Amino acid sequence: MRPEEPTQRDRHTPQTGAVPTLRPAQHTRPARTFRRSTLALVALPPLAAGTIWAMTSGAASGAPEPVAGGPAQVAPALVGSPRLYTPLANPDAYKQALRLTNGGTRQGLREAAGIIATVRTPHAVWYGDQSPAAVERDARATVREAAEDGSMPVFALYNIPGRDCSSYSGGGAGNTAEYKAWIDGVARGIGNRDALVVLEPDALALIPSDCGQDDGQGTKTAARYEEVNHAVNTLAALRHTRVYLDTGHAGWHDVASIVPRLIKGGIKNATGFYTNASNYQTDSSNSWYGKLISSCLAYVEEGGKAESCPSQKGPRPEAEAWLEQNVKTPPSKMKHFVTDTSRNGKGAWVPPAGKYTDPQDWCNPPGRGLGVRPTTRTGDPLHDAKLWIKTPGESDGLCLRGTGGPKDPERGTVDPKAGDWFPDQALELVRLASPPIIPGGGRPE
Repeated sequence: MRPEEPTQRDRHTPQTGAVPTLRPAQHTRPARTFRRSTLALVALPPLAAGTIWAMTSGAASGAPEPVAGGPAQVAPALVGSPRLYTPLANPDAYKQALRLTNGGTRQGLREAAGIIATVRTPHAVWYGDQSPAAVERDARATVREAAEDGSMPVFALYNIPGRDCSSYSGGGAGNTAEYKAWIDGVARGIGNRDALVVLEPDALALIPSDCGQDDGQGTKTAARYEEVNHAVNTLAALRHTRVYLDTGHAGWHDVASIVPRLIKGGIKNATGFYTNASNYQTDSSNSWYGKLISSCLAYVEEGGKAESCPSQKGPRPEAEAWLEQNVKTPPSKMKHFVTDTSRNGKGAWVPPAGKYTDPQDWCNPPGRGLGVRPTTRTGDPLHDAKLWIKTPGESDGLCLRGTGGPKDPERGTVDPKAGDWFPDQALELVRLASPPIIPGGGRPE
């Protein structure tokens, strides 16, 4: 694995550089007098709406669950057991559900139910590219609505300068000063409300020096760390905000590689870190990677060297023996983590050997399924939550896999641009969801 290559990065690309315009309903919400779940059904024929309601009413309830022991020395304890917040969905998802019901088949109704259940499942609200005033207004509206619902929003903040190595999701603030002003706007918007922040996917796993954007003096990389530290310090100072930093995913950086970046990025002042944002690694891989990173951070805090920490890619028995011998810090004093389970129900895609010069295994891979529904009940004292950070059903971008295009050679179609709804992929995720997103699953009969 060569993390310096952009093709190996932890690609996320959910809303790209056009977050405010791609999904305006997610950021500016009209007053409503009926529940969000009703909105998904009003455009459907009466019979189809009734059937889908029955099939999805329990699929993504978001019932209150206890938070798994967050590090109180950094982030405040959450009040009670808030549900995770569900933002308004991409309207193209409802259009797809309507098309599926128009066929009048039982399978179409089931697939429509799966699409609606997917968008009714709690997932992150992505912000990027707005002005400081706009993001302040949007964040304030979201936390207020979440408070009214008795839920906690997950914010994915995505506006770092040089974002995504200026690739599919390029954009972000123009410079460090602009970024700091933007973060300050987010902080003012959140205020004293509950929030969980997934801070800048790829910001630490893909620093400017990894993709040839830096000068010989490391100026842009140094600025990246300054920007991330400002965001951590500003947001973690909020009374009820938990902040998690980027680690990429278990198939990318070794533990000894990402831990120094987390330390430079201000992990000491954050709640913890996240892994697998918009990627496809399995739950077991994510949990093991998280435990090793958390343990390595504790080991370094006690005076050890990160290069001595075991890799997630090495023999597990040897790593477990190392942990037993070298890490004595109790979980309550270690950094915690959250993981993205939005599209990892079938694990990572393994491209056909030798078929593509650049397989882009992160980019709309075929045959993937929705993963475990978001929850704060993980059974692991270090694992605060399993979240849907990526919005399932939205494209990763125009995947060419090293070919001249314009079609994705693995799918035979031109993939939608990053952040747009991808009906074919959405259906795959529903049909192959593990566990199933609706009773009886979504596979054709």
